[in-house]
Amino acid sequence: MKEYEKKLIAENRTAFYTFDTGVLKKRVAYLKNNLPESISICYAVKANTFIIKEIENCVERLEVCSPGEYEVCRALNISTEKIVISGVYKTPEFIETLVRDNEFRGIFTVESLVQYDLLCRLSEIYNKKIPLLLRLTNGSQFGINKTDIDTIILNKNLKKNIDILGIQYFSGTQKTSIKKFRRELEKLDSFLTHLKEDLGYEADELEYGTGFPVSYFEDEKLDEDALLNGFSQIIQSMENKPKITLELGRSIAASCGKYYTHIVDKKINKNVGYLLCDGGMHHIVYFGQHMAMKQPVLTVAGKENEPSAAEWNICGSLCSMNDIIAKYVSLPPVEIGDILIFENTGAYCMIECISLFLTRDIPAVYLIDENENAVRVRRTFETAQLNTPVYERNI
Repeated sequence: MKEYEKKLIAENRTAFYTFDTGVLKKRVAYLKNNLPESISICYAVKANTFIIKEIENCVERLEVCSPGEYEVCRALNISTEKIVISGVYKTPEFIETLVRDNEFRGIFTVESLVQYDLLCRLSEIYNKKIPLLLRLTNGSQFGINKTDIDTIILNKNLKKNIDILGIQYFSGTQKTSIKKFRRELEKLDSFLTHLKEDLGYEADELEYGTGFPVSYFEDEKLDEDALLNGFSQIIQSMENKPKITLELGRSIAASCGKYYTHIVDKKINKNVGYLLCDGGMHHIVYFGQHMAMKQPVLTVAGKENEPSAAEWNICGSLCSMNDIIAKYVSLPPVEIGDILIFENTGAYCMIECISLFLTRDIPAVYLIDENENAVRVRRTFETAQLNTPVYERNI
């Protein structure tokens, strides 16, 4: 256990998170070193908002999917030139606020014809050039059909303030199949050829959400070097050569995070061992956890090198039978007060939780720099104020 961990454990009487910026920057460097040099990277802010400032100069773009995420970026003085305003629903008020703001220099994605029409109208009202990426649907609620994109392209010259940069596409996460990447990129390549040859439009950009996988669990084996090498070969074999930006969230941020939770009780019920923690599913959730049937990578602080002594089900502090983080985990001898450290929690693990259930506190967050100095970027947050009704006058 590192010195900063000892200090943070001593300082915190309840659960907390750490995000290691050194690990984060090495991770981005690894991805860039194993992808074609021409590739740009866009970080999906929704994966973890606490590392935005630390990653700003490591990536070319930041994807923002809500007014709240944009407020976070602005509070951190993130350059708007690096921001892509995405998301299936952008409120008309939010879109107009950005178009009206002369300091906003970002890009909008188009998720529907309604959004496109609004952007066209606003570009005329404010006489402002608006750069767009047209999001091609993958058959879900996101994006628009190929025929809709064709219609927009055919009539683009009628919209003097609209600058259509190219196409955006995303189809899901945790993808491990080179064959699936090849199928998707070949279809995208074919669509770009269609736009060029049939409609006379050559896309300058393709923003592609790869959905690169992360190994969260003990039994998962991933040859990432081979995956990135195979993916790079597919990119290089494309007929069309637009500027390609890869939108990544989980793949960038997961490895930088750790979650620390205290064992607060232990018991044997019907010959099954249970460890109760001050955390739980309101603090941590893994993609594909499947009711804790998979075992995340975790250690007991200060007992990392001790042999296993018993199996335990690790449960949280919520009054719910679903609050099981991991089942049948072999651990060294543990006592009440010991700290469990969960790895790979830098992306989504704390964001996708049911944080307000049972009105439990939301944990503190610390950033760890390359010299292993810790700075707290969020205090423990009491949720009682959010779950308490405030009686206002009748409206």
